Amino acid sequence: MKKRPSPSSDPSSKETGVIRKAWPGRIHVALVFPQVYALAMSNLGYQTVYRQFNAFDDVLCERFCLPDPSDDRLISIESRQPLTAFDIAAFSMAFENDYPNLLRILGMAGLPLQATNRNAAHPLTVIGGIAAMLNPEPLAPFADLVLIGEAEAILPPFLDCYRSASDRGLFLARAPHQIPGAYVPSFYATAYDARGRITSRKVTHDAPEKVERAYLADVSHMDTSSTILSPDTTFANTSLIEVSRGCPHGCRFCSAGFIYRPPRFRDADFLEARIRLAKARTSRIGLVGAAVSDFPGLGALCRRLENPDLRLSFSSLRADALTENLLQVLSANRAKTATIAPEAGSQRMRDVINKGLSEETILEATDKIVKAGIPNLRLYFLMGLPTETMEDIDAIVGLCRKIKSVFLEASRKRRRIGTITVHTNAFIPKPTTPFQWSAMDSVAALQSKARTLRNGFKPLANVRFQMENIRASYVQAFLSRGDRRIADLLTTHHRLGGNWSQTLKNSSMDTADYVTRQRDQDEILPWDFIETGVARTYLWQEYERARAARTSPDCRPDVCTRCGVCTG
Repeated sequence: MKKRPSPSSDPSSKETGVIRKAWPGRIHVALVFPQVYALAMSNLGYQTVYRQFNAFDDVLCERFCLPDPSDDRLISIESRQPLTAFDIAAFSMAFENDYPNLLRILGMAGLPLQATNRNAAHPLTVIGGIAAMLNPEPLAPFADLVLIGEAEAILPPFLDCYRSASDRGLFLARAPHQIPGAYVPSFYATAYDARGRITSRKVTHDAPEKVERAYLADVSHMDTSSTILSPDTTFANTSLIEVSRGCPHGCRFCSAGFIYRPPRFRDADFLEARIRLAKARTSRIGLVGAAVSDFPGLGALCRRLENPDLRLSFSSLRADALTENLLQVLSANRAKTATIAPEAGSQRMRDVINKGLSEETILEATDKIVKAGIPNLRLYFLMGLPTETMEDIDAIVGLCRKIKSVFLEASRKRRRIGTITVHTNAFIPKPTTPFQWSAMDSVAALQSKARTLRNGFKPLANVRFQMENIRASYVQAFLSRGDRRIADLLTTHHRLGGNWSQTLKNSSMDTADYVTRQRDQDEILPWDFIETGVARTYLWQEYERARAARTSPDCRPDVCTRCGVCTG
């Protein structure tokens, strides 16, 4: 028997040897995150899937990420092997703007970009992650298989199917019938009219017309936490632990509030045990979820965990859930910054997006945060929302003026004045949300609104205004809302060395048709074949309520069946 390659110096790595011929009987999985190491290891989903793969006795999973610019070698972190040495190349796609990096990695590995040009000698290319879960079509030509849904519900049947198939063709033929959420792009064909609109979507092989998302109904005792701790990440030496999955509030711009319905929470005792276990590795614990503050008994749990050697942080706390207990926890953990996400400046716009926050609540939260000894405040807003007017843009500055007034008054009493950071993103209509039919503002319109905001914030001392790159948001929009023809644009972008300006200039494709065009109610959308459980009619009703600035109640699976998930 040949000696295994030396494992990585990473103490949490599983010792692996990945040369297929040297280690028969093992399934060798390359888990690829198309970003640099610091971002890859900051992604809890990526770390969790890595641990889940390696929990199977016959699976050896190693990590790949985008090499630093100074290093052009694409090799695994654990045993320094090339991607071509693995049976499966599993890509975790968390962000649409990382799509070009998928092609870059395939190119660096010497693999054909198009799935139709690969053969049995190449690793099976599988794509998963939240971005692919929302709309895999722009990546469809590059994937042998797309896995749509939650990994915990997918990986066991995926591996069972892989073990039982003697070759790639047989595996792909069985996958749609044996693996929840399995989507084989080559089994489907899309037709378009002269304007480029989808007219039909046909099944060309033995596969279902709709692909149902894979879903884990009970996460109460499911461990989703950091596998590897590293100082070289966004959350340095912090153990991240998922508290909940999904969000009950139904903000109409947020895909997480719909694709993960209904919201599910960890068992409190189980969560406490995981936190105490993580504390043996690090004093920094980050509780994450779309709405951590909705976790039942969060305050009581934090009180039980009070310890001067433990530093707890939270990924998201709503302004209407900042109880004295939570604020005491933040203060005790020496938090320097707290975050409020009003998303919109006017009450009308907050009703349009179903945010569920009043101006009074936002101002009260500001006062509580400063009085709790947290010196700095971060505010998040969206710009370019449906039905937005320039009055709504001005209202962002107006609300921040009021927030600053409360902030200063409370800060002076503590004789310490911090900084308010206002972070603004361009609104992007996302698949699976009530705004999926909506148009996005043009780049010119967004730039004009950004200038208005920048000029409005200039006179405000101690207020820093930050704006995400608008052109990058435009690119993200057509990547997230596109169909298979976007794959041609990605291929051209790859050939031109990653220059989007040159790519769009040399393309005859009208990307504005994907971005700034309002969709009709009955239009076939590229992602319509994904069955999330949320009724399309419900999403349209929510869109109409948004345009009328009417709010809707929270998702309550114990008493509500409006969206269709809990009855389907």
